[in-house]
Amino acid sequence: MLKTVYNQTSDMPLSIIIFTTMLTILGLISLFSISMDQFDEVGITTFTKQLFFLIPAFVGFITILFIPKYMIHKYIYFAYSLMLMLILTPFLFETIAGTHRWINFGLPVSIQPSEFAKLIVVVALARYLSDHNLQMKRFMTILFPILIALIPAVIVLQQPDLGTAIILLTPILPMLYWVGARPFHLFILVAPLLSIATAFHTTSFTLWAIVMGSIIYLTQPRLFFGVMLYFGNIFLGLLSPFLWNSLRPYQQKRILTLFNPELDPLGAAYQTIQSKVAIGSGGFFGKGLGSGTQTHLKFLPVQESDFIVSVIGEEFGFITIAIMLIVFLIFMLKIVKLAFLAKERFPGLVLIGIATIFMAHVFVNTAMSTGMIPVKGLPLPFISAGGSFLLSCFIMIGLIMKMGDESIE
Repeated sequence: MLKTVYNQTSDMPLSIIIFTTMLTILGLISLFSISMDQFDEVGITTFTKQLFFLIPAFVGFITILFIPKYMIHKYIYFAYSLMLMLILTPFLFETIAGTHRWINFGLPVSIQPSEFAKLIVVVALARYLSDHNLQMKRFMTILFPILIALIPAVIVLQQPDLGTAIILLTPILPMLYWVGARPFHLFILVAPLLSIATAFHTTSFTLWAIVMGSIIYLTQPRLFFGVMLYFGNIFLGLLSPFLWNSLRPYQQKRILTLFNPELDPLGAAYQTIQSKVAIGSGGFFGKGLGSGTQTHLKFLPVQESDFIVSVIGEEFGFITIAIMLIVFLIFMLKIVKLAFLAKERFPGLVLIGIATIFMAHVFVNTAMSTGMIPVKGLPLPFISAGGSFLLSCFIMIGLIMKMGDESIE
């Protein structure tokens, strides 16, 4: 068995394993510190749960190595259909923390199907785009791949889980660009988002209107289409107040307190304020393992998952956060390099999609912890606690190893 595993991995990008191991160890050390005074009714801590989930995570990683690429390509649409049924299943169970995100089997742990939806959507997109590569120059052709990601994203949004829904959509643009879609078509997809985002600031909206008009003029689409595109986006921007009112009150508060934490320092802004206090108090080298006051006096909420960067900053200092981010950067650049070297379009697209998923998680988690963006619960790959997420991350590592090695069929 060990010899077979060695033969399967001997020609693979083993630096990916090194980076994964480094990040996983950092996560376990951080969770061990958090768990020093954290026990439930049966003596299980977040640290011991994470250790337990490393077993199925490793099994999932090894399993992917033994699945031929052609089988992944062949059966991904079946897996996609199964995934849709799985992310609908939590609606049949009682809510956990007010949401329908988990499937509870009556065990101490639950399964979150939406975590696996991310990698399945990436592979499904990779198959469709690689199979229809020559047709991607037409705008109507790129609408179907958008639906592949949009359908599960809408379902997840109803759980509700806005963060995961956004992550499901992030691979679309990079993968479309990678397969050769026209940049102007990608601009058409991004323009509505920028129209909504800038509509709340008159100067920003005016500048965006000028930039948008210039791009449309320089690309010279058909007159009717160009006029409809321009004024459609302007009209969409004017509808932004209605979109704002469609947000839940707690979502509105998170956005408002991003710009002015004093509006609700003990409510919506509390997590961000405590997170920045924890990171700042750690200084350059940190207070030491188990010595974080914000962490161990429970001032820092959701510290084992969404705000684990704050724990690392307080106890191990800015230097450790910097090293962690450098490792993540090299890790993702390595995946992109493997995509460049891929001899086939399908594995290259899978690698780009996975790199995008990891990048989105790292950016959102770290930016949220430092108050750069509104609070939205997304874990940090390999470091944050969470069995389903850890398992999905290791499966994606298996896919990276598989797709990054052209010698394995």
